[in-house]
Amino acid sequence: MAQDMTAGRPARLLLTFSLPILLGNIFQQLYNMVDSVVVGRGVGVDALSAVGASGVVYYVILGFGMGMAEGFAILPAQQYGARDYEKLRKLIGTGALLTAITALFMTAGGCFFSKPLLRVMHTPQELLEEANLYMQILSAGIGITLFYNFFAAILRAIGDSRTPLLAMIAASVINVVLDILFVIVFRMGVSGAAVATLIAQGFSLFCCLAAIYKIPFLRFNRGDWKVEGDRIWALLRLGIPMALQNIIINIGAMILQYVVNLYGSLYIAAYTTGNKILNIIAQPPICLGAAMTSYTGQNMGAQRLDRVRLGLRHCFWMTMGICALIMVIVFLGADGILSLLLPPGETAVIAIGADYVRIITVALPFLGLITTYRSALQGMGNTVLPMAASGVELLLRVSLPFVLPAALGFSMIGIAEASAWIGGALLLVVSYYGSMRKIQRIARKPSA
Repeated sequence: MAQDMTAGRPARLLLTFSLPILLGNIFQQLYNMVDSVVVGRGVGVDALSAVGASGVVYYVILGFGMGMAEGFAILPAQQYGARDYEKLRKLIGTGALLTAITALFMTAGGCFFSKPLLRVMHTPQELLEEANLYMQILSAGIGITLFYNFFAAILRAIGDSRTPLLAMIAASVINVVLDILFVIVFRMGVSGAAVATLIAQGFSLFCCLAAIYKIPFLRFNRGDWKVEGDRIWALLRLGIPMALQNIIINIGAMILQYVVNLYGSLYIAAYTTGNKILNIIAQPPICLGAAMTSYTGQNMGAQRLDRVRLGLRHCFWMTMGICALIMVIVFLGADGILSLLLPPGETAVIAIGADYVRIITVALPFLGLITTYRSALQGMGNTVLPMAASGVELLLRVSLPFVLPAALGFSMIGIAEASAWIGGALLLVVSYYGSMRKIQRIARKPSA
């Protein structure tokens, strides 16, 4: 159901909008964790490590397409705020076409370059074949993932965050059942986990399409699918920087994975499991940020800069409070949380992973700053400065493991990640206030 975010209290709107996104993302992370638990306990730690080693490479490829798809939803949010439904439909039609083209290139890239990329990352030989198989299957279905993200982003752009939640809940249940069936019962190994994930995502895509079909002002006609150069450029101008931003962030993660791979299977398993936890605890600030993007986009379309500034202040304080609470809970309970995700007796993996999680958790408020200010900038239609901030993150993330003292050992991975968040957050905060002053000057300038 569409929601107007140009009126009403910003804090209430942001919370009610972000909660379904949070629940949906948690379900998504949970079924990713189910993959790890089922593979780790049903097949073994080596198979779990193969999933982790291939996952980083896959998300480098997928990140480009997801950034494009999500960038294509910024202008529709602004047109919904301006109540220009005809232009909204035309932007969605052009965005769908560009998403399809992007999916073709991403599928080809993932299928043909998976093994070379895994080798470049120094993936251990005993993990290479299973890691490549897992990535090949996911790459073959990358179009499903991209279209789900595109249509879910469109729904969120018009204020509907509940439909993607319901789709994700249903997909999570399907994924859990299929994971157990394919991996445990049919003994399909890592390929079973990958196939289960794609089937679940396909169901999510179907649910989003069905919801869009029911919205009266999104009833498309033939003219809405007409391709025009100005719309293509307008969407690419926002989508390409977001795609590059994702690639930059994921390349940093891939380089860190390369460093982790040098430590061996034990550390790969700890790093993979630790990141599963971090992906969960990062969801509250990420989801408030997603709400901020739609909120800012709609209010920019309605020319309500006052509400944009007020919404950012509300988002900031809510995010900082949530991050502080999570930081305390996870810092104290890291060992117990990791023990739930690993086979009994893996005490060494638990100890390594807990140290990594604690280091990252201390910097969680800076991730909150990143998601808040980056989302506001993107909703304003500025995707270049967030891309530049991701470049700062990349520089810190990949350089510090080679600069920090060797005596720090594996802890340098967590320190590098935390430092990247700090550097990126500082640049985004400065960029937001500079951009807002520029927009205000333009708004005050008398028209000729």
